[in-house]
Amino acid sequence: MTIVNYDDRPFTGDVLIENGKIIKVGEELFDKAEQYIEGKGKDWLLFPGYIDMHIHGSAGNDAMDASQQALHQMAASLVQEGVTGFLATTMTQASEAIENALQTIAHFENGDGEAQLLGVHVEGPYVSPKRAGAQPIDYMIVPSSEQFASWQQLSNNRIKQITVAPELEGGMAFVEELKKQGIVVSIGHSDATLEEVEQAVTAGVTQATHLYNQMRPFHHRDPGVVGAVLVEDAVKVEMIADFVHCHPSAVKLAYRVKGAEGIILITDAMRAKGLQYGDYDLGGQTVHVTASGAHLPNGALAGSVLTMEQAVKNMKAVTNCSLPELVAMSSANAAQQLQLSTKGRIAEGYDADVILVDQHLNIEKTICRGKVVFEKCRVNM
Repeated sequence: MTIVNYDDRPFTGDVLIENGKIIKVGEELFDKAEQYIEGKGKDWLLFPGYIDMHIHGSAGNDAMDASQQALHQMAASLVQEGVTGFLATTMTQASEAIENALQTIAHFENGDGEAQLLGVHVEGPYVSPKRAGAQPIDYMIVPSSEQFASWQQLSNNRIKQITVAPELEGGMAFVEELKKQGIVVSIGHSDATLEEVEQAVTAGVTQATHLYNQMRPFHHRDPGVVGAVLVEDAVKVEMIADFVHCHPSAVKLAYRVKGAEGIILITDAMRAKGLQYGDYDLGGQTVHVTASGAHLPNGALAGSVLTMEQAVKNMKAVTNCSLPELVAMSSANAAQQLQLSTKGRIAEGYDADVILVDQHLNIEKTICRGKVVFEKCRVNM
């Protein structure tokens, strides 16, 4: 099989896995193993497992359900699309609802056959009412370091990322404080000016939440958040490559400006992912899910039903990027942002979180922590 990393030329080789870790990688290994996966003659590619840094729900469940069962069902469903790690993402709600979700996540332990819950992405409530989207305005508040500290304690220090509008009162100091704590601070749902974004980057912003969506748009005399994050080398941008949140040409533009090293593919999926079209709940709001996406009754986009598998395919189709670039955008960049030193690469000492895909980028097998947790069903004719 062809082994693909973000920083190497793809090569044909073997991988030896033991106790959930990659022990050896080479062009031809002869070590004995209890189980073999034969890739010869199948034209398979071996990628690091996908990491979704921004996902609210899947398979009828949502992180805000504050339910162990919901988290397990989410984690189990994600392996079908090649995801081996994810951040359970909360949304703007009453503090009690967010705290319930965080406490539930604090006590969560992954089971076999599940993508690994890597931590929490807190999206809101410290965001701008001017760029609300599907985040309920009634619960939006200014940033509070004291409140965040209590939330981090409730979560058992599992909060890894936060989306914030840094132009809000106290926002810049808040960014500085969280940066010191090693939190990924992402600008999003923000009406900041170019100058405010530049100040926020100096303070510690290193990421932008779902590029183009719910941020001050680009104008040639007022570049806004969109223009600022596209030219700031220190900022990686999340991208929902479903061609609903971003036109294909907008995806191509971001790729040409940021390069693969500056883009993180996400789904921002809600509970309807993997289910039939219909009406679903998102933070107490009705979401209509149709072929044109997930929308609130007022027409605002309300997350997506995108899979990481499809996001990767779409990125390849519209940009014709290389395979190593796909690995960068689907796993390696996320691992770097989250300071995960043993994920996002196929190399000795790394976690055995890998996926086998065919030449069309369809998921053939997903391996989490050294165990095959998903295999594509084949019908013999």
